[in-house]
Amino acid sequence: MRRITAVPGVVFGTSAFLIWGLFPAFFGLLHFADPAEIVAQRIVWTLLLVLIVLTIGGRLRELRGIAKRTWWLAAAASAAISVNWGTYVYGVSSGHVVECALGYFVNPLVTVTFAVAIFRERLRRAQWGALGLGALAVAVLTVDYGRPPIIALALACSFALYGLVKKIIPLDALRGIAAEGLVAAPFALAFLAVTAALGTGTFGATPAHTALMAATGPVTLVPLLLFAIASQRVALSTMGILQYLTPALQMAWGVAVVHEPMPASRWIGFALIWAALAVFTADALLRGRPARPDPDLHTDEQARLP
Repeated sequence: MRRITAVPGVVFGTSAFLIWGLFPAFFGLLHFADPAEIVAQRIVWTLLLVLIVLTIGGRLRELRGIAKRTWWLAAAASAAISVNWGTYVYGVSSGHVVECALGYFVNPLVTVTFAVAIFRERLRRAQWGALGLGALAVAVLTVDYGRPPIIALALACSFALYGLVKKIIPLDALRGIAAEGLVAAPFALAFLAVTAALGTGTFGATPAHTALMAATGPVTLVPLLLFAIASQRVALSTMGILQYLTPALQMAWGVAVVHEPMPASRWIGFALIWAALAVFTADALLRGRPARPDPDLHTDEQARLP
């Protein structure tokens, strides 16, 4: 225990974001399965693992005291993160890793947009400038792709919605994941039962397939636990900067490993996004505020990347 407490918090935070950044490598191994099956398996195995962790920690009984309204919020969060997971897996399996990375670069800007539209928050000039650059970047990338960057926008919007729900749900990260999993598990299990009956499921087809599906549980939960430790020891501004490691690594994987095309026009679009994030982050740091738009969002919202 002393060894753990002696480790700087930034090590835990960096480790969490590095693991999230390497998700394309892991989920690329699951190309044999349909994205819907992968999401269903991920829900089930993550729930099983988090229930084990809560049981070991003597906290399982805490789930009994969750209020009805909180369960509804958990259902909303579960729906949002399921869309996010499904979109991400589809993006990776269909060769759109770079566009997935774009989604997580754009996410802070979408979150700010939601804060203005829903909570009527007032933005400073620098923040409006960042949003303007972000909108210009999306326009440039729409021309480049020949279509709106739907995968990126779906990831950014679903994750921003998830963050908004997590802002008001009165649960810590572990209980939140457990509640979301308990809500989604009946649907996931029903889907897996149907695929098994129809013979379209891949779980159990080979030992390797089974092991990879089961691994979605720890792959989801381990970075969450690392992040939870880091969030207690590291300044929010530092965590806000570290979060960009994840999409940066994902983009590097898409360009350098799977060799997705990156024409000059696409680089221009990404450069505009990075400029927007630089303005947004610099403004937050200069004013002594976290790089995220709301400090209440940092623990649970980032804990489910991607």
